[in-house]
Amino acid sequence: MTDTDKKKDKRKIRAAKKMREIMTTYYLDAMTARENNKKVAWITSGGPVEPLIAMDIIPVYPENHGAMIGASKMGEELCIKAEEMGYSQDLCSYARTDIACCKVNGGPMGGLPQPDMLICCNNICGTVLKWYEVQARHFNVPLFILDTPICHTDYSREVESYVRRQMDEYIIFLETAVDKKFDHDKMAEVGRLAFQGQKLWQKVLKTTTHKPSPMSAFDAFFFLALIVTLRGTQIAVDFYEELSLEMEERIQTDISIIPHEKYRLLWDNLPVWYQLKWLSQKFSDHNACLVADTYTSAWCSALKYIDENNFLDSMAQAYTRIHLNIGVDQMADQVLDMIRTYDVDGFVMHSNRSCKPYSFGQMDIMNIVRKKTGIPVVMLEADMVDPRSFSLSQTDTRIDAFMEIIKQKEWVR
Repeated sequence: MTDTDKKKDKRKIRAAKKMREIMTTYYLDAMTARENNKKVAWITSGGPVEPLIAMDIIPVYPENHGAMIGASKMGEELCIKAEEMGYSQDLCSYARTDIACCKVNGGPMGGLPQPDMLICCNNICGTVLKWYEVQARHFNVPLFILDTPICHTDYSREVESYVRRQMDEYIIFLETAVDKKFDHDKMAEVGRLAFQGQKLWQKVLKTTTHKPSPMSAFDAFFFLALIVTLRGTQIAVDFYEELSLEMEERIQTDISIIPHEKYRLLWDNLPVWYQLKWLSQKFSDHNACLVADTYTSAWCSALKYIDENNFLDSMAQAYTRIHLNIGVDQMADQVLDMIRTYDVDGFVMHSNRSCKPYSFGQMDIMNIVRKKTGIPVVMLEADMVDPRSFSLSQTDTRIDAFMEIIKQKEWVR
C-alpha cells in the first residue's frame, strides 16, 4: 500500500461498514416480514414512524429506495418506464421510480417488500398524496393520510388541535390494521429513543463546525438512513453514539475528510444521488468541504418542539413544523443560522427539478443570503434521481466560477 493509499484509508469513516450491515439486516427483515408474521407499512420520509415502531410494524421508505436507485444509476431507465406508463416527466423522480419498480420488480434490490398498509404525510409535499393513492390501489391495501397545514407564518392553536386529533385517528388505523391495542407505555419508550437518536444525530452534524471538518455533507447523506428508517429504536441510538465518538476521535487526532480543507460550503436541497462521487471530488479538488446541508439537518430541526416525556402529544407540532412545511422567510432564517454556525464561505443550491417545495423559494432565499451575508452563492440545476436533467459540463463550469469568486474574495480580505 502506497503512502497515498494509506492516507486515503485513514480518512475513511469506520462506521460506514456497520451502517451497511445494519441496513442490510433491516431490509432482510422487511423482505421476510410475512414469513415472520410481521406487517410492513410504506411511509413517506416526513411521516410519523414512531407509532409504527411501537406496534412492531416494519416501516419501509420508497423515497429511501429512490435514493438507492439514484446512487445505483438506475434512475433513468425506471423514470422512462414510468413515462411509458403515462406519468409525466415533470412528476417527482422518486414517485416515478417507485411506481415503475412495482411494475417490473426493479431497483437495486429487485423491488420493495409488498406493503400491508400505506402511511402518507403531506408535510414534505403534495405529490405524495396522489403517489400513495396510486400505490394503495395497486396493492389494494388501506391508506392513512396525515394532513399537516402549511405554517408559512405561524403555528396556531387550531392547527395544533387539528393535527393532534389525527394522531389519535392514526393510532386507531394501526390498531385495526394489526388487530391489537396500542401500547402507550411502549410508545413512550419509543418516543424517548427517537428523541435521543435525533439529539445524537444533531451532535454528529455539529462536529463539522470544527476546522478542519471530520466529515462532509456527502457522508451525512449516507449516514442519514438510520435516523429515517430506524428512528425510535435502540439500534439507531447505539449507532449514532458510536458515530459521534468516532467523529470526536477524528477531531482529536486531526483527521479531516478533505486533505487540505481551505473553504467551507453549505449545501441546500436533496443530493444529486447519481453524481455524489463526482461532486465530492470536484469540491475536494478546490480544497472545499461541504460542511453542512439543509437536508440532513431537517431530521433534527423539530427537536425544539419535542417533549421527550410527552412525545405523543408533542408529535403534532414536531411533524407540522418541519423544514419543508414552513415559509420561505423561516427557511432563510434557518440557512442564515447555519451559515453563522458552520462559518461557511459559500452557499451551493441544488435547484431540484423533482422537489418543487424545496426549490420554488430558492431565488428568494438566495437574494436574502446575498444581502445579509455577502457570501457567494451558486445554483446547480439537476434532479435527485433522473440524470437527464443534469449537465456535467455546465455544472463543472459553474462550480469552477463559483470557487474562483470565493478565492478572489479571500485574496481581497
